Amino acid sequence: MTIAFITLGCKLNYAETSTYERGFKAAGLEVVPWREKADIYLINTCTVTQTSNSKSRNEIRKVHRINPEAMIVVTGCYAQLNEQEVKEIEGVSLVFGSGGKGRLVRETLLAAGIPLPEGLAASPSDIMPAYSTGERTRSFLKVQDGCNNYCAYCTVPYARGESRNITIEECVRGARSIAAQGVKEIVLTGVNTGDFGRSTGESFLDLLKALNGVEGIERYRISSIEPNLITPEIIDWIASGTKFQPHFHIPLQSGSDTLLARMGRRYDTAFFKEKLDYIRSRMEGPGKPKVFFGIDVMAGLPGETRELFLESVAFIESIRPAFIHVFPYSQRPGTPAATMPGQVPAQEKARRVALLEELCAALHSQFVEENRGIREKVLFESKEKGGLMGGYTGNYIRITRPYDPALSGQMADIII
Repeated sequence: MTIAFITLGCKLNYAETSTYERGFKAAGLEVVPWREKADIYLINTCTVTQTSNSKSRNEIRKVHRINPEAMIVVTGCYAQLNEQEVKEIEGVSLVFGSGGKGRLVRETLLAAGIPLPEGLAASPSDIMPAYSTGERTRSFLKVQDGCNNYCAYCTVPYARGESRNITIEECVRGARSIAAQGVKEIVLTGVNTGDFGRSTGESFLDLLKALNGVEGIERYRISSIEPNLITPEIIDWIASGTKFQPHFHIPLQSGSDTLLARMGRRYDTAFFKEKLDYIRSRMEGPGKPKVFFGIDVMAGLPGETRELFLESVAFIESIRPAFIHVFPYSQRPGTPAATMPGQVPAQEKARRVALLEELCAALHSQFVEENRGIREKVLFESKEKGGLMGGYTGNYIRITRPYDPALSGQMADIII
């Protein structure tokens, strides 16, 4: 039998889909592109915005048109929050929300009448260990799931459940499996990655130290971490000379204290700036690369007046991130923000998104110029395009050079 996969949304979803794929391959299924007529389709959905919901529904209908006889299995955040709605879409056979992900492969095989491979069992814990495959240079390792913050605009705690994690031992086992495939870089991922340890009594810092000792992995990145969870102890340890790179993705959401408080964020702009300043003070210096900071910013949060938006822009300019992940606020039914006064019209949100994207381009160019002439290591990818190959420095600057097969998947010293 054949199976095809479609993944929407975050890197966490991609890590989980890769893990499902390995399970189905072990059962003897052949993986084919989703455009082909597969016997089973697995769609891993997203619900971060209303647009994400619409895309999820469209993908389900699309594969049903390709093969009306196929088994369609739907999982992910949209499936969790809108289970009954998903079940009513024509062609859907099985739906797995957050609590059923550990059983997905087993129950799909049973429903399809496929013999279970020896040793296959449902995940014994409430969080499914997962990591992505398919790239020679980088893999995403899921270490945590869920969130307890319940910010006013966000559905993630409802879709993913409360914060929980696998053990350090399981994370290290996953990292070793990744290293055995020749992958040299791991990105730690989760819904609220820095909250690791809540369900096992372990600490995020102890996790980092354990992973640092895995042979074969040459560098790590932390995909996203809340500013209040990246502690001075963590920063000091990373700066002491470890495999963890000067690259941080730290959600901001707004540069206005008024809006941060209104949305239930657990910091203010002064705290956020102090955190970035401290990281820079510990990791930057003469001849050293500048720290890459990526931040999330929402445009058009409820109550974001023109004055508060300009206040937010001014703050972002003052902290000088290397990249801004910009997206318009989306009303999510059931969240407090959905019914707050001061909803911003869609056209105005689009205008603010465009202004922030212009600012992002300018800040990124400035960041690259500040790093020019600095010696760094690049992990080159195996792909060739137009006679060139590319890769990223430790602080996430994209480097291209003439293609050299000897450098595929290898680290190389360069001058930026």
